[in-house]
Amino acid sequence: MIEPGSLLRSLSGRVTARNFHSHVINELGAGVISGRFPVGSILPNDAALMDEFAVSRTVLREALKTLEAKGLVEARPKVGTKVVKQSRWSLYDAQVLAWCLEAGPDEEFLRGLHNVRHALEPQAASDAASHHSGDQIRLMHYWLRQMELALNEPQSFCLADFELHRIIAEAARNPFIRALQGVIELSHALAYRTIVHEQHVVDLTPVFQKHYQLVGAIERGLASEAGLAMTATIEQDVQMAIDFPPSR
Repeated sequence: MIEPGSLLRSLSGRVTARNFHSHVINELGAGVISGRFPVGSILPNDAALMDEFAVSRTVLREALKTLEAKGLVEARPKVGTKVVKQSRWSLYDAQVLAWCLEAGPDEEFLRGLHNVRHALEPQAASDAASHHSGDQIRLMHYWLRQMELALNEPQSFCLADFELHRIIAEAARNPFIRALQGVIELSHALAYRTIVHEQHVVDLTPVFQKHYQLVGAIERGLASEAGLAMTATIEQDVQMAIDFPPSR
């Protein structure tokens, strides 16, 4: 389990696993997503993996159970642990999405990611305009202010940007939209990763202004305007990912 914002905080460098269990999960999970362990293949046997990662059988088995719960592998009696097809992967799981970012998602994945955001986040903004609480509006303004203060600090800016979207999803009062948290964070990571990692000088004022308009529409209860404003912020993320592709 990773905390909200962990993926964005890792943009300036890969986060080291906290323990052997986490290390095994990360290495095997990333290996599946990247294709090091192709779909349909059988993972090396327990003895080989225990030797590779220098862990006990107990640690290894618990790590494999975690990966099975995420839909990446399945244990088959007398066969071993098999990598399953992508359609079974838990793509709303934040850790799985982090591995997708590390591996470099393909065009089909990116298209699906953006389509999901376009389908659901504008609705979240519209619902938030109708259902927000006073505390949620105060939090939205807080994160807007953090964006404004971080116009010259891309990593802090993108964290505040994500937190603002997360509060809007909460204000929508829809558990299925709330479950998009990992998708939203991955989209922000894709938009900002090159800017943060390579320390590009970028004018983030237009991004701030779009979010300012978004919060204003939500605060005034303008559901239709809020939905359109959210669509504009999503399109900004897509364009930033295009304008600043990762270095090869």
